[in-house]
Amino acid sequence: MSDPTRPRGPKIIAVANQKGGVGKTTTAINLAAALAEANNRVLIVDLDPQGNASTGLGIDADDREYTTYDLLLDEIPLNDVIQETENKNLLIIPATVDLSSADIELFSNEKRSFLLHDALRQTAMDAYALDYILIDCPPSLNLLTVNAMVAAHSVLIPLQSEFFALEGVSQLMLTIREVRQTANPNLRIEGVVLTMFDARNNLSGAVEKDARDNLGALVFKTRIPRNVRVSEAPSYAVPVLDYDTTSKGAQAYRDLAKELMKNQTRAAA
Repeated sequence: MSDPTRPRGPKIIAVANQKGGVGKTTTAINLAAALAEANNRVLIVDLDPQGNASTGLGIDADDREYTTYDLLLDEIPLNDVIQETENKNLLIIPATVDLSSADIELFSNEKRSFLLHDALRQTAMDAYALDYILIDCPPSLNLLTVNAMVAAHSVLIPLQSEFFALEGVSQLMLTIREVRQTANPNLRIEGVVLTMFDARNNLSGAVEKDARDNLGALVFKTRIPRNVRVSEAPSYAVPVLDYDTTSKGAQAYRDLAKELMKNQTRAAA
């Protein structure tokens, strides 16, 4: 039975696409930074063994003593795994390559699909007063991604503006449906965001039309442009909002955050 005296928990969003190179981690980092800039308390859970979200937010490999691996498998206290970043209101649970073996180790655990769900709902989380948790999923439909979907309220799908993009999304939709049927009946699709969009390119326009024709209102109005500043920012270990705050990429992620927050307000009404 839930405790009515506990504060309402944060909105948990899994950022997922099993296809690599679609702007998944870039979207997780910069959307989180934009939400934090708008005075939300945000936690990124780096669930990708590549640890790119951790690197992109300036967490050196030597500073990742405890990671999502420890959170899932060793029940390390939250205050040991949650780290502050250089961005106000933005926290992270980092990842290392150790996470790549988690799939095998999780398999024998009876609660293997619910470990992240339980970890993010422990009472110790209340002290962080979070508004949002964004989970940066690995680029595959493995047990880590299933953990993210079981833990999340919704799934945000970055969709690269390229040929065959929607084919990968259809497989992801099947996984979401399966998770709904077996473990998380309230899981919904937060939306699909078009990334690396080039308005001068006919292909980008064709992909957008295809996406909107097939997915309708699920596709965010905001499009993330192909922008050199967005590409450069990770090499400086900062979000694009800090690297070039006036760039088109930075403004697009602010617009995406506003659209997402507006959708949340509408859903709560």
